[in-house]
Order: sequence, then structure tokens, then C-alpha cells
Amino acid sequence: MEGRLNNKITLNKGITIPSLIFILLTSLLAGIFPIETGAVLDHIKNFIFVNLNWIYVWSVNIFIFFLFYLVLSKYGNIKLGNNDSIPQHSYFSWIAMLFAAGMGIGLMYFSVAEPMQHYTAPVFAANDAITRAKNAQLYTFFHYGIHAWAIYGVVGLSLSYFTYRYKLPLSLRSCFYPLLKDRINGVWGNVIDIFALCSTLFGITTTLGFGVLQINSGLVNMNIFPDTSFTYQVIIVCVLVAAAILSAVTGVSKGIKILSSINIVVVVFLLLFVLAVGPTTHLIGSFTEGIGYYISSFIELTFNTHAFKTDELPWFYDWTILYWAWWISWAPYVGVFIAKISRGRTIRSFVAAVLLIPTTFNFIWMTVFGNSAIWVDSDVANGALSNIAGNPDVLMFSFLEYLPLSGITSFLVIFIIIIFFVTSADSGIVVMDSIATKNSTKSPKLQIALWGGLLAVISLVLLNAGGLGALQSMTLITALPFSIIMILFIVSLVKALRIDYKYYNRDFSATTDLWSSDSWEDKLKQIVTFKNKSAIDIFISTTVKEAFTEMQEVLSKYEITSKINAHQDPHRIEIEIEHHILNNFKYGVKTQSRNLPEYLLEEQNLPGVNKDESFFPLSYFGDTREGYSVLYFTKNELIIDVLKHYERYLKLLTEEKNVMFTSSNSHHKKIKKVKKKFKN
Repeated sequence: MEGRLNNKITLNKGITIPSLIFILLTSLLAGIFPIETGAVLDHIKNFIFVNLNWIYVWSVNIFIFFLFYLVLSKYGNIKLGNNDSIPQHSYFSWIAMLFAAGMGIGLMYFSVAEPMQHYTAPVFAANDAITRAKNAQLYTFFHYGIHAWAIYGVVGLSLSYFTYRYKLPLSLRSCFYPLLKDRINGVWGNVIDIFALCSTLFGITTTLGFGVLQINSGLVNMNIFPDTSFTYQVIIVCVLVAAAILSAVTGVSKGIKILSSINIVVVVFLLLFVLAVGPTTHLIGSFTEGIGYYISSFIELTFNTHAFKTDELPWFYDWTILYWAWWISWAPYVGVFIAKISRGRTIRSFVAAVLLIPTTFNFIWMTVFGNSAIWVDSDVANGALSNIAGNPDVLMFSFLEYLPLSGITSFLVIFIIIIFFVTSADSGIVVMDSIATKNSTKSPKLQIALWGGLLAVISLVLLNAGGLGALQSMTLITALPFSIIMILFIVSLVKALRIDYKYYNRDFSATTDLWSSDSWEDKLKQIVTFKNKSAIDIFISTTVKEAFTEMQEVLSKYEITSKINAHQDPHRIEIEIEHHILNNFKYGVKTQSRNLPEYLLEEQNLPGVNKDESFFPLSYFGDTREGYSVLYFTKNELIIDVLKHYERYLKLLTEEKNVMFTSSNSHHKKIKKVKKKFKN
């Protein structure tokens, strides 16, 4: 499926070529005819926002309540990966990376600008200053809160689940497997990935373009650059994209992870500084009141379409609907990146973290900067910030001039924007390469660098020609079809989760439930005796091995091929029944330890407790279900237990809906061929 050049290039032709044609054609039109292209795309965008805004509203509502449902449902404990998988990144690194990818430059660009623009909006001019300030905070919370992260969460969760649980490629097409089955590998799958690749590049290019403008304005404000001419924008883009490429080729676990961790520390430092030197008491009080206002207004905000306040409709289109479209258009990029770093999380922990942690931080950040700016504007600057509310490139730096150490804080702002720029670009490069290669495990560094070069060239062309607005309109237009695609993600995910839950919770047949033994006194002795490691190793080497060997001999009589595998560290042994098309059946037993509490060592009525660690033989299975202790099993009882799991395994094989759990990727094509053969 992958086209290779000189055995190095890993790009998929069916995805990359159509995507590049569309990307270059759109960029050329926006660069050569920026006014005409912008007018056409703006007209389409306005038509969608005015006539089809309800699609965005309902889509976002569905995303939010679906994720709330998952957190509270029985599916919350399902892991994004095998049942025994653990998270690959620490909690801090994970949060830092998803936060940098999800908000990034926008957090700096609009943290002062958005509250100030809501505060000074003509549509709310009739309200008193206090009401306008409270609503400015409320609407900013609304646009940067749970609604935004629910959009990212749906895509990230779908990709993580189907990639790590179903063992499918990290690709948007994989999210349609329960609906399209093997057709995801054909034309429909390519169309989905082409859409994702184009949307990702357009969204990143537009954001990076705006980031360059703010960095340039900040450097002029600090007298480092003399002006905001195109020459200096070229320097900024070349330096920062080069850094992004260097970070991208080092991989997620190094460059992106390190930069994101550094950035979150600097961001928190700047936040605490502004909180300390600003109107601290006012900020803490307004944050507390703002949270309550947001919670009490949540349902009204969520469903409000301003249908009965027609004078507010233009504001509604330019802010709420634009934001929903913007977050949706960014969802393929952010979702793929979040999925790349989320293996091993449970659905409940994933959703809770993605919805609540970045949202809470955004609320704190927007309160400290936005409410400080409004307070400074009304109490110190005599409306000076209100007068430049429409110029977000310089608004942040103008606000900082009213606080102590403005030179240092302005430098920190530029540093943060630069790191956000680099982390957005490098994670974007990684995501685009992942989409274009159908999640190739390793791409050549030159190929990764070419994606960075493409971002730089398109950004500079559009900056020079003034075509960023046209590309932004194109990005917002693509959000409409993708909102429908995301709803289908939910349908597909629900179908998969139902199968998943039933598969892993399928009990044994009633005929296998009988478990009996006459040696109950021996079992009592085992129960009250705490074992050391050597005792468990002996149990595995004797009782378990004898049981598996005897079972293997009987299986061979029925011409069923099996093998016994022995391993060390930890000591374990397993019986494996091999299959050509389906995954092998595997039942194993390994030495496992557990720590004993100190008070148990002092208990006089429990014999054999003389160490703070006890060992037991733990069963494990090929499909990574949770095992249990088999310490009290005799040889025959252990054989019966293996048969119970084998019977369960064979029963699950008869249900085609379980194919993604009973066959690996390498076997799946064989199943398809067999089905085709029988049809013919």
C-alpha cells in the first residue's frame, strides 16, 4: 500500500498526490488572487455560518454529552490499548503536549484580545461596564472551555481506541472500521485521509501565519526589529520552522516532549507573575465568580443560537460559530497528535483529563490576563486598551506596559509564542507525515523536513500576498463536512465499544462452571500460607508444566498443534495453540509478587507471614484480559481452567463481529480472502 522511492520514501501515493495537488492549487489561488479568492471563499463561509450554523451547534452539543456519557458509563474502564498496557508518557508530559498542540499560539494571541473585544463590542454597548466585563469573561470561557476540548476529545479518543485497541493504523479512516469494514483500505479511506491532510496543513499554516505577525510585532515593540516588513517575517519563519523540523525529526518522546514541558513551566511562571503584580484580589474573586457563572449558564450557552436576538447574530457568527468551525477544522491534526501520545490511558481518564485539565488552565489564564486588561483599561489606562482592541498583534504587549518589568514579561511572551510556534509546527509535521504515510513506523528525515519546508513556503507566500484570510476561510469551510464525519465517528465508536465490552466480559458457558476437589484441607493450608518466590517457581515448574504437557498430549490426538513456551524474568510458562488465520490461543502462568502491609507481619493468627512480600502464580491470556491467581489449583483443575478459556475462545470465534479481537492485522487479509473464496 505504500509507494516507495529508492526504498526510503514512505509516502502513500493515493493520499499524498491528490492532497498536494489540492493544497498547492488552493495556495496558489490565495497567493496570486488573494482578494478574488478571499471574496469567493468568504461568501461560501458566510452562507454556511448564517444558514447552517445549527449544524455546528448541534454537533458540538452531541460531542459534549457523548463524552460525559462515556465517563459515567461502563465503558469508562476500557483501556486505549491492551488491558495490560500502561501509559507511555508521564501525566505531566502528556498534559503539556496535548495542551501545546491544542491551544498553543491562540492562547497568547487572544488571552487579552478576546475579552477586550467582547468588552468593547458595539452589540453589548447598552449594558453597564460590570455586566460587559462579566459577559466578556463568560464568553471567553465558553469559547475556550469544555466545548472546544470536547471536539478534540472525540477525534483523539476515536483514533486512540481504534489504533491501540483494534490494532488499526493511526489514521482517520480507521475510525470507520465498524461501519465500512475492509472498505476503509480503499477509495473511501483515501478520501478521508486526504481531507484530514489538507485540513491539517491549512489550519497549521493559518495559525503559524498569525503567530509570525504577533512575534514580529513583539520584536518591534522591544526594538529588536525596526518594522514588520516581509523581510523580517521571512527571517522569523525560516528560523522557527528550522527549529520545528529539528524537533520533529527527533521524535515525539524527545523534541516535542521537552519543548512542551519547558513551555508549560514558563507559561505558569508568567501567569503567576501577572497574578501577583496585577489586581490579585479582584482576579481571584472574578475567577471564582466566573466559574459559577459559567456552570450556571452552561446549558443556556450550549444551546443558544440567538434566534430571538437578531441584533446579536453577527456577533454570534463571528465568534461562537467561527470558533466551533475553527476547533473542528483543527480536530484532525490535534486528534491525531493526542492519539499518538495517549496509549495506555483508560477512556475515563482520557476524557476527564482532556475535558477538565486544559479547560481549567484556560479559565485561569484568560481570567488573569483578560480581567487584568479590563481592570487596567478602566482603572489605569483610561480606555487606551479599548481603543486598540481590534489590533490583537500588539494588544498583549500594550497591556504588559502597564505592569512592572514590562521588558522582561514581553520577552517571555515572545519566548512562549516561539515555543508554541515550534511545538505546533513540529507536531503538525509529525501528524501530516503520519497521515500521508498511513502511519508508517519510520520515515526518512528528509521526508519529514520536506513537510516543514512546505509549511514555511505556503506561510510566506500567503503572508506576502495577504492571502491568509482566504486560507482561513477555506479552513473554516472544511469544518462543515468534518462535523458530520465526527458524528459518524461517534456512531462507529459506540458500535465498537459495545462489541468490546461484551467480548471481554463474556463469561464461561454454564457447563464449565463446575469446580470441585476433595482436597479442601490442602487448599485451606495454601490459603493461609504466604509463599516465597522459590515456592511459586516450583509450582509453575511442576504442577503447571505437568498440566500443560498432559493437555498438549491429548490435543495432539485430535490433530491440534500446540506448543509450550517457557520464559524467565519473570518465571512463566504458557500453552499456545497455533492458528494460521486467527490469533493463537494462549494461556500462561507467571510468578507475580505483591507487597504486604506492615501490620500483617505482626498478626499472630496467620502462619507463615515473615516477609513484606508474598508471591503467587498469576494466569494471563493471549488477548490481555486480566488474570487471577491459580495458586489453589491442582493439576486437573488447572487443565479444566485452560479448557474453560479455550471453550470461551472458540465460542467467540463463531461471532464475526469479534474479528478485530480474534485476528491480527497480518491475519485480517487472509480472512478477507477466505470470505471472498467462499462467496465465489
